[in-house]
Amino acid sequence: MKIIHFGKEMQQTAHALHGQGKRIGCVPTMGFLHAGHLSLVKLARERSDVVILTLFVNPTQFGPQEDLAKYPRNFERDAALCREAGVDILFAPEAPEMYAADASIYVVEEKLSRGLCGASRLGHFRGVCTVVAKLFNLCMPHVAVFGEKDAQQFRIIRRMTRDLNFPVEIVSGPTLREADGLAMSSRNTYLSADERQQALVLKRALDETARLFRAGWRDATALKTAMQKIITQAPAAKIDYIEIVDDETLEPVQTLRKPALVALAVFIGKTRLIDNIVLKA
Repeated sequence: MKIIHFGKEMQQTAHALHGQGKRIGCVPTMGFLHAGHLSLVKLARERSDVVILTLFVNPTQFGPQEDLAKYPRNFERDAALCREAGVDILFAPEAPEMYAADASIYVVEEKLSRGLCGASRLGHFRGVCTVVAKLFNLCMPHVAVFGEKDAQQFRIIRRMTRDLNFPVEIVSGPTLREADGLAMSSRNTYLSADERQQALVLKRALDETARLFRAGWRDATALKTAMQKIITQAPAAKIDYIEIVDDETLEPVQTLRKPALVALAVFIGKTRLIDNIVLKA
């Protein structure tokens, strides 16, 4: 596995791979890898000749009061996991390599990012779109793989790729869960043992919503109320949002007639967790 820290070297390497007729797959991450990330590597491997995993804790997607400084990092562990997973290139730049001191150009999505996490994390998706666009320019992938746990992010990146004409196929990988159902996340390490148990209310709320939907419930308000009752049973839980939106437009729906994304963000103690399911008739 080759490790690259500099953007110019990454771009030159990608150019050479294109010249050799190689198909490049890219898995953008912020590191502290877990099995969910590695499942995305597997999807990239199935669709490409060369797999690039990017490891960059992107400062522009964190707000002033968010956890940039304490975001978990362990480069040596991540590099070892990448080798075991068969990653060909690990691209791990530092922030000054990605952003000039006087950088003033950003990529802004103006519709899909208005609600859900975009409403509570102002500027977050500006940072996400900007860094992904930069990674596409540096890694020059034919295919890029993102996890469905970050459902809004996936849909925004897919839209950005379409609207800015990036020649990249965007592929989603399913949410991987721990044995007890908690969605895998690097932020799970923040949870105490008690909070870790309380965090299971997220999956229980989604499971109950799916059950009610199968039973014929279609009123979004009623479904959200049912989820709220379950989540508030956890003393450490503080709801950021519970939303049911159109799976394509991310606009709120009142009655579920088309595929709908059920998305929630909940603080368990000080740790903000997200999860989602898609409901289809």
